[in-house]
Amino acid sequence: MQQIINFIIRNKTFLLFLLLLSLSFTFTIQTHSYHKSKFINSANFLTGGVYNSVNNISEYLNLKTQNELLTEENKRLRTLLYNSTNNHDSIQLDSTLINSPYHFTTANIIKNTYSASTNILLLNKGTKDSIKEDFGVITTKGIVGIVDNTSKHFATIISILNTTSKISAQLKKTNHFGTLTWNGKSPYFSQLVDIPKIAPVKEGDTIITSGRSSIFPKGIPIGTIHDFKLDAAENYYEINIKLFNDMTNIEHVYIIENKDVPEITNLLKSSSSNE
Repeated sequence: MQQIINFIIRNKTFLLFLLLLSLSFTFTIQTHSYHKSKFINSANFLTGGVYNSVNNISEYLNLKTQNELLTEENKRLRTLLYNSTNNHDSIQLDSTLINSPYHFTTANIIKNTYSASTNILLLNKGTKDSIKEDFGVITTKGIVGIVDNTSKHFATIISILNTTSKISAQLKKTNHFGTLTWNGKSPYFSQLVDIPKIAPVKEGDTIITSGRSSIFPKGIPIGTIHDFKLDAAENYYEINIKLFNDMTNIEHVYIIENKDVPEITNLLKSSSSNE
């Protein structure tokens, strides 16, 4: 306490000056509307800048949480989008999802290869998350591959950059369909074969999934036509597809489960046994 008193005594002139200066500013601001408005605007500017900086830091620290929320929202919207063709009369989200055959699960790629001829990806979801073989895997831009094997916590995917991969695909503007394969060369291109030469093929046309398998719903984007030529017999096109996905840089994905697969499989088995 004595130190505080000594400090005030030593600096009494300067402290008196600060007090009078503060009083003069206060009286000036209170008695003149112009000065008052300027002071308020300056104060708002300073406090606004401080709050904005704090908010930016907070947003940066919460990026992971926000990304998870956005991923979940995208999953919900994609469930609605790819099931809408099966329920045109429904306009309520909940009623659309009740009987929807396609169910989406979010996941992350934790290992990615793209330079081998048989590329395999590793997911951080497995049987404990109800992931099974032959589930489709996509991103917001397009298809990634098909689940091949699963363990309790992980799953492997046969990438579309795998020479054994064969996926039904079609021209977006027509119903001409063929098989999406990979020639083992560039990770940025895939090939579409078995498109008949009567199909109106043009560079830049979009290629999508055909929906003719039980793995992927129709309409998932794949890429655009880069170039094309007729095969040796000149009956079908061999089309080079520029992929929408950058397969060398994938992290967040969606796993697609078709709930109708058991019913479809049993029906096909029953038909085969009757032949």
